[in-house]
Amino acid sequence: MQTFKVSNPKKIVLASGNLGKIKELQELLGGLGISISPQGDLNIPDIEETGLTFVENAILKARNASALSGLPAIADDSGLEVDYLLGAPGIYSARYSGDGATDASNREKLLTALTDVPIGQRGARYQAVIVYLRHAEDPTPIICQGTWEGSITFEHRGTHGFGYDPIFYVPEMTCHAAELDKSTKHSLSHRGKAIAHFLQQMSL
Repeated sequence: MQTFKVSNPKKIVLASGNLGKIKELQELLGGLGISISPQGDLNIPDIEETGLTFVENAILKARNASALSGLPAIADDSGLEVDYLLGAPGIYSARYSGDGATDASNREKLLTALTDVPIGQRGARYQAVIVYLRHAEDPTPIICQGTWEGSITFEHRGTHGFGYDPIFYVPEMTCHAAELDKSTKHSLSHRGKAIAHFLQQMSL
């Protein structure tokens, strides 16, 4: 497996404005001994996510943050794919319910779309793509992906996590994602798996 050598960056910009993602990524990357600064702390605005895939959008976000900060950048693009809905909401997960979407409004729209759909047809998975750019013109970004299989429940449970976690059932734990403690979620989740792969690929 190839390992990418980096000249010991002291600071990496995190290309996200999503508070839930920022919190999880800072926790997952906390052992690196590097300052992980959200782009908002550097007054870097979000870029329009015009890509058609998680990979394209993650690259767009990382390149924007790196170009405007002059720092290495890491970006996450992630979302929920529901089999019955042919993969929706997918890359539109964060804005599924339209302008001004919130986690709660997105969950309610999804549950409405699955009204009367039996449990056996409610299969779903979280997908996460992590992209790391050493500089804004980096032609070979590190790209890592993680997947978390589950299904969409009929009701909300749990108070942890964010996004669709209260209605995402985790079969290996027989509970909802929002009922998992932080450590367990990190070990199982799409984002945790993608970051684990990233750390294997990168030598700091």
